[in-house]
Amino acid sequence: MLELNKSGTDRSEPGRLPAQDPGPDAAPDTRPAGASPSTGPDAAADRVPLRPYLIAGAILCALYFLYSYFQYARFGSPSWDLGIFEQEVRAYAGFDAPVVDIKGPGYLILGDHFSPIVALLAPLYWIWPSAESLLFAQAALFALGAVIVGRTTQQILGGRSGLCVTVAYGLSWGIQEAVKADFHEIAFAVPLLALVCRALLLKRYTAALLWSLPLVLVKEDLGATVAVVGFLLFVYGRRLQGALLAAFGVAAFVVTLVVLIPAASSAGRYDYWTKIDKNGEQDVSMLDSVLGVLNSSVKIEMLVFLIGITAFMALRSPLTLLIVPTLGWRLLSQDSNHWGMVWHYSAILMPVLFLALADGVRRSRGSHRPWLASYAKVAVPVAAAIAVAMTQHLPLRDLLRPETYRTDDARSQAARAALDAIPAGSRVETDITLMAHLTSDRTVYWVGGAPGTAPDIVAINLDFGWSRPIQDPVAYAEQLHPEARYRLKHRGGSFVVMERTTPEPAKIPGARGD
Repeated sequence: MLELNKSGTDRSEPGRLPAQDPGPDAAPDTRPAGASPSTGPDAAADRVPLRPYLIAGAILCALYFLYSYFQYARFGSPSWDLGIFEQEVRAYAGFDAPVVDIKGPGYLILGDHFSPIVALLAPLYWIWPSAESLLFAQAALFALGAVIVGRTTQQILGGRSGLCVTVAYGLSWGIQEAVKADFHEIAFAVPLLALVCRALLLKRYTAALLWSLPLVLVKEDLGATVAVVGFLLFVYGRRLQGALLAAFGVAAFVVTLVVLIPAASSAGRYDYWTKIDKNGEQDVSMLDSVLGVLNSSVKIEMLVFLIGITAFMALRSPLTLLIVPTLGWRLLSQDSNHWGMVWHYSAILMPVLFLALADGVRRSRGSHRPWLASYAKVAVPVAAAIAVAMTQHLPLRDLLRPETYRTDDARSQAARAALDAIPAGSRVETDITLMAHLTSDRTVYWVGGAPGTAPDIVAINLDFGWSRPIQDPVAYAEQLHPEARYRLKHRGGSFVVMERTTPEPAKIPGARGD
């Protein structure tokens, strides 16, 4: 289990984490007699080449982007999130407020999730104004995390451990499922958390503090993670820095949820509290939520696989405490999407867990328990083998299938024909299928989520998975917008495009004046 005061000798000063034995793979001291010491993190960094990790990172970036690009090209986006984030980045790129009409006409996205760090993608969007630019940015950020995790592992463990952990992290289910889920703001948290953990392991405590500060701009819940970084700094002996950082993290968490998000929200509150205190229409007490944190086999499976991908060695490191805030809200949530191994929620846990693996191995090499010391010698290749074995059931396996690269099938051709029928600059109401392909140069609404707007175009995929089949698309469009009349403009395959035939309303809800 987590050992806050155990090293290879199982002894330490009270209140401090001990210095770690560099292990048997550390380079011998070959300094001439009388030479000044050349040890410590900086010397270790000098001995570890960067090029192999940059090459590995480039390969992983290519794999991630290849998967994302062809999923996008085949109109296979699994949710509306890619369209939402493109609308947000497009607004930042145009120096506008981050209004996301997909969430509702005129909806200010900072009243939903507090992720202003996404504005950093605006320069990339100036060059490449497409949802594909966001997919590439995420692939690069995930791969950057692999470079940091792998190289840090080699610095503290030596040998080939770094490249093994790069593979294990790069193919981990948390990263692969996040790639499949399209772009999310947590992509920024992945390399940041890797840098925080790296700094903690290499005893660069001021760097750990500084790298943790931007996390509060990634997502509202990460202030709690910053507070845990402060706790670790306190335990490591940096008491003032740790206490101040923990206080900052708690303050950022509270202020964001109680002040900033409600101020930006039209409802004046943080809507996601209902994920904890409501199950459908039924109220759930906080006590019941706490008692139910392990009331599902899906939750238990997720926890086992989180630690299992590190060959369970992450349990030997206090770094594992950094996953507690994220796991906490997920296990308390009544939304089953938060519990399992799909979607993007586990991606930010991967750099923490794999650097905790490296730390756990380092701590175990000199253990007085022979079985643990012996296991520590093979834990890294075991973790790499687990990652490779699991990949046969994970998204990147699709890159080995020829159909992944086929974008000229009948469905894709019909979708592109529907896109061609939608004029640039128009206001479009649509479902997930076409959404992310329209957001770069149209105003896009979620189907059924823009009453009173009378959009220029209503475009739907009849095979989207509606609760009831749509027999008459034109009648459906007019049911959504009784203030307007529509006619069929294009139909091909399962895709239908209707255009408004009546004048545009004088007042459009949520519309911004130029």
